[in-house]
Amino acid sequence: MTPQILFSIQTSLYKTPFLHSHIHHLQILHFLSKFYTKLMALTLRSSTSFLYLKDIKTLKTLDDFSTTLCFAQIKPSCTTRFKAKNSIQDHVQSTRETSVSPFEGEYNNGQKEKFHALSSGHHQTGNNNSRVPVYVMLPLDTVTISGHLNKPKALNASLMALKTAGMEGVMVDVWWGLVEKDGPLKYNWEGYVELVNMVQKHGLKLQAVMSFHQCGGNVGDSCSIPLPPWVLEEISRNPDLVYTDRSGRRNPEYISLGCDAVPVLRGRTPIQVYADYMRSFQQRFKNYLGDVIVEIQVGLGPCGELRYPSYPESNGTWRFPGIGEFQCYDKYMRASLEAVADENGTKDWGKSGPHDSGQYNQFPEDTGFFRREGTWDTDYGRFFMEWYSGKLLEHGDRILGSAESIFRGTGAKLSGKVAGIHWHYKTRSHAAELTAGYYNTRHSDGYLPIARMLAKHSVVFNFTCMEMRDGEQPEHANCSPEGLVRQVKLAVRDAGIELAGENALERYDGGAYGQVMATSRSDSGNGLCAFTFLRLNKRLFEAENWRQFVSFVRSMSEGGRVRLPESDASTTDLYVRFVDHKMKRLKEDKEITLV
Repeated sequence: MTPQILFSIQTSLYKTPFLHSHIHHLQILHFLSKFYTKLMALTLRSSTSFLYLKDIKTLKTLDDFSTTLCFAQIKPSCTTRFKAKNSIQDHVQSTRETSVSPFEGEYNNGQKEKFHALSSGHHQTGNNNSRVPVYVMLPLDTVTISGHLNKPKALNASLMALKTAGMEGVMVDVWWGLVEKDGPLKYNWEGYVELVNMVQKHGLKLQAVMSFHQCGGNVGDSCSIPLPPWVLEEISRNPDLVYTDRSGRRNPEYISLGCDAVPVLRGRTPIQVYADYMRSFQQRFKNYLGDVIVEIQVGLGPCGELRYPSYPESNGTWRFPGIGEFQCYDKYMRASLEAVADENGTKDWGKSGPHDSGQYNQFPEDTGFFRREGTWDTDYGRFFMEWYSGKLLEHGDRILGSAESIFRGTGAKLSGKVAGIHWHYKTRSHAAELTAGYYNTRHSDGYLPIARMLAKHSVVFNFTCMEMRDGEQPEHANCSPEGLVRQVKLAVRDAGIELAGENALERYDGGAYGQVMATSRSDSGNGLCAFTFLRLNKRLFEAENWRQFVSFVRSMSEGGRVRLPESDASTTDLYVRFVDHKMKRLKEDKEITLV
């Protein structure tokens, strides 16, 4: 089956009135995905980032194809009846067990692939069944160091497949290290212009991430994109521009928030540099904002997240589930701590960070600060954590205040990302969250202040680990991603803002999809306004992964509550026949049956 035939079949299906009135869109996409997965499997090539697909020629016109609809009164056999399923995994498994792919072996008139039409009887009530648009993160190296699209033909084919699957759009990192690499205020947006035009051509939407951090050294980083060379020169002259831990280890991933208001970047403050970058983006893409570019995710720290780089994986510094370390030892952070302690009348508290907070890979009970009755729950511990977390909130407030003024009136939403630090969540101190800057303990809600800060600027709260379940985590790590998500949803609800989600790790299984659909509903706080899937690569297009993903996307578009009926209420089978006149000699009569 060629791409021309596949996409013409898709167009014909959607233009057929009978199909619109009798077959649910998920059923059509499920059928199409089975063709597409085999097609993609035949064209996959090795690549570090993208699919390498053969060039797809111009599609044939619909005049080259004909569609025949036939009906047969066949009473459904009891062996083909399905019980109602309560999750997408069960639906996927049932379909797999009772269907035959048209690509498996010779397909003849006697072999008809049968699907039970989805029930139209489920009702949508309230926010629990609201549609959740799904986006896909593009590869980290979508734009090359030279400023051009990486493997544009493969990207074009991938976007075509995503559109076919019912995707809302894609997300891309707009790297500071690529765009402003030639010098201060010298911006090169051309690679991203190519991308936006390609996305628009396919009728997709774009989430653009203002990525002010380096790429490399974190979970899932498959390439290296450092900060702009001229910024690295300033860091080499003044190493205190980056975060520093107690042992003096420097982290060049992101500029320390301690110097937010200091003109350390050739006469400009970091906040001014970020604002100038966003302003240039707004001017270059003003004709796309609100139409094609529907969201600006503002980078707020390492990995684009509002946090300190407390658990760096580079060079094996940190390993899961270590508690991490406080990042407050550059001269700017030390000066701030000293000033606040002096003002508070506790000058000795400003000499340094906690001396008993342990090392990156220790557990809470191994330390004096984080153990059950530790220093975290003393006057000093509360003073330090209020300062440490407060500096993070101020940082987010400054950047988002600039972003709000720059993108106001463009029609594009603003979002900010918060890390899903779920390990040691069940302990009293929540040590891993504290070192990252989230003052979330048994006695303190660390996410409500963040949500309120985001609400001040009408910013969407973007959160990770939506796919994780408590039962999947190792017991010794005291994880509770589900409890963490529930807490965040309540904080977002109380702050009156929207919540969007991402998966933290690359997952393609039904269990992960089912968990995302469960958290997308509003049973315990806000539901999701959007979900972004990590990430576009060749594994996504493997046959089984693609099939499950297409089902997940369609289910999210239906509110995450798609079920199969127990049996077919009618006795009508829909029989769809496609004939490509130019391939009659190869396959005279290719028939596909949808029941």
